Amino acid sequence: MVNDRKADVNLAGIHTRQARKNFPLSRAMPFPELIHSLFQVKLACLETNNRLGYLAEQVYIPCRDAIREGLDGKLDSNFDVTLFQGGAGTSLNMTVNEVVANRALQLSGKPVGLWEAIHPILHVNLHQSTNDVVPTAGRVAAITLVYRLEKAVLLLQEALQRKEHQFENVVKPGRTQFQEAFPITLGREFSAYASAVARDRWRVSKLVERLREVNLGGTAIGTGALAPRKYILQVVDTLKQITGFPLARFENLVDGTQNTDIPVEVHGILTALATTLIKISGDLRLMSSGPEHGFGEIRLPEVQPGSSIMPGKVNPVIPEFATACALRVTANHQLLTAAAAMGSLELNPFGLVIVHGLLESCTFLINGVQQLASCVDGIEARTGNSFSVARSDSIVTHVIAGKFGYDRAGQICRAAHEAGEKVVEYVLRADLISKAELDKLLSPENILKLGF
Repeated sequence: MVNDRKADVNLAGIHTRQARKNFPLSRAMPFPELIHSLFQVKLACLETNNRLGYLAEQVYIPCRDAIREGLDGKLDSNFDVTLFQGGAGTSLNMTVNEVVANRALQLSGKPVGLWEAIHPILHVNLHQSTNDVVPTAGRVAAITLVYRLEKAVLLLQEALQRKEHQFENVVKPGRTQFQEAFPITLGREFSAYASAVARDRWRVSKLVERLREVNLGGTAIGTGALAPRKYILQVVDTLKQITGFPLARFENLVDGTQNTDIPVEVHGILTALATTLIKISGDLRLMSSGPEHGFGEIRLPEVQPGSSIMPGKVNPVIPEFATACALRVTANHQLLTAAAAMGSLELNPFGLVIVHGLLESCTFLINGVQQLASCVDGIEARTGNSFSVARSDSIVTHVIAGKFGYDRAGQICRAAHEAGEKVVEYVLRADLISKAELDKLLSPENILKLGF
């Protein structure tokens, strides 16, 4: 009789208990996407082995049903072994094997641990190795998150483009080295942010192509040892059907098993996106600073009180959150680079650390980008602030240089200062330029045109 008792937290076996003891970290637990991907890989292997006649029905059916429960998230509580572990991920793979085997035994009405009926290695792990299962699951999980990240980046790009149009006539000082330069429109600044994010979206959209090759079927070192040829040729196609992802088998399975440069390449694109986030977030913080005694050019959405002692203070917490997420990504890039370089001969023992860093960076970027997009949508221009472009000595001097030349404009600026006047007041009083012409030089239309 089938036992429909709910899966509990005691499904893991001796290998999992040893891992808990050997790797005593309470952090860096497996990502839900990775657990889901591991069950997808196990299902592909199970289905292929059954189709080829390597599994009896009394083993295949309960194992299949147990894996389906895992795909529904019903077995997640059993995965409490950190990804920072020795053994290239053997402990994680064995946790999956033990959980599936024990749950399959429960579903068959048999006691947990009755390995002679359903065995975690001989049945659940049949024709597999940790060295092809874990990297493959890592790639599948990464693809899952990359698709989500691409959607999030598109949201940010579109939010920035909306602000580009909304602020196209808001004139403000441009700045280089924190000093006022030629005037610019707030919309033109946001157009630059949108262009940078658009490049990031394009790069992220290409990551699936880099991640789609998997080494499933290569077993221990990429030679397919102890696995039948028909299984090796079919198992990736089965996984492709299960995931719906454009997966393919590595042409050189030995290469796919021992080398981890591709995750580093992929993470480089994530680091580029992180760099963009830090730049944009820093600019938003600066332009919203003050607001009375800072730049005070934009107003960010007020999402929470900014101080436990200073009433009325509001901090730019969303750009700060996005920056913090991006900084973690830049740190993870060093982690991946070092871990990938430490592979030796036929395997990289730190592959699971690479998977952790890649998935963590995707997760941090998804959340940081989504929150920043929401923040950008709520940004307002502070057109009523105390700053006026037309009264900025440096900006007016830069603008009139086109009419009077570099040296003469500098002389006018110094003369205005000696007279105790603003440059705009001086040039108008001295009839050096008409107010209409000056207004035209400082107009959004003039500022937005390319060249003269």
